[in-house]
Amino acid sequence: MSGTLTIFKRELRSYFATPVAYVFIVIFLLLSGAFTFYLGGFYERGQADLQPFFNFHPWLYLFLVPAVSMRLWAEERKSGTIELLLTLPVTMWQAVVGKFLAAWAFIAIALALTFPIWLTVNYLGSPDNGVIVASYLGSLLMAGAFLAVGECLSAATRNQVVAFILTVVICFLLLLAGYPLVLNAIGAIAPQGVVDAIASLSFLTHFESIGKGVIDLRDIIYFVLTILVWLYATAVVIDMKKAA
Repeated sequence: MSGTLTIFKRELRSYFATPVAYVFIVIFLLLSGAFTFYLGGFYERGQADLQPFFNFHPWLYLFLVPAVSMRLWAEERKSGTIELLLTLPVTMWQAVVGKFLAAWAFIAIALALTFPIWLTVNYLGSPDNGVIVASYLGSLLMAGAFLAVGECLSAATRNQVVAFILTVVICFLLLLAGYPLVLNAIGAIAPQGVVDAIASLSFLTHFESIGKGVIDLRDIIYFVLTILVWLYATAVVIDMKKAA
């Protein structure tokens, strides 16, 4: 744990050492507010909930999380500091997990700073705060899944732009698998079992399930397993690059 904590502190500190972190947070907050109050029709709906706020999270993360993850390993490889990192008294797994947790904590900070929107809906009405808490949890878990995918693809290339594009494409496919339009199209040519299997692989399906306020253990396990699988793949990729 000490090795993981060392990498975690090093990475989290590096985010706030440059203006990039503050730019990311400002963009995330501005887009969250714009999507909620304007595109989401927050006031027009006449309901005291944050559904318009959370509905846009998958699509916000589709571009913003890859922008965070693309530098995790690609920058280390391009600058040559990966060799120095791997000579430190930390294991490969500790380095992978430490970087992931630092990036996840950074995203969690950005997400926590949206609390004024939560205060707004409580001021205007009496929302079900239990549902809102569940939605925040689902959003954070989904962001972690996006991030784990991005870290793996960042480890596979020296180019941050390539890592960004690959992460967007893979995550878009994982979101699209649960999109109603896609599921309806598949349902027209395939049995329901196939439709359910495809939907079960989608970030969108599990996020929406948690967002209903009922925290199903299966949804939590899905996100945790997704994160662990992609982190393991990251370690394998780095080990292969190291051996090469």
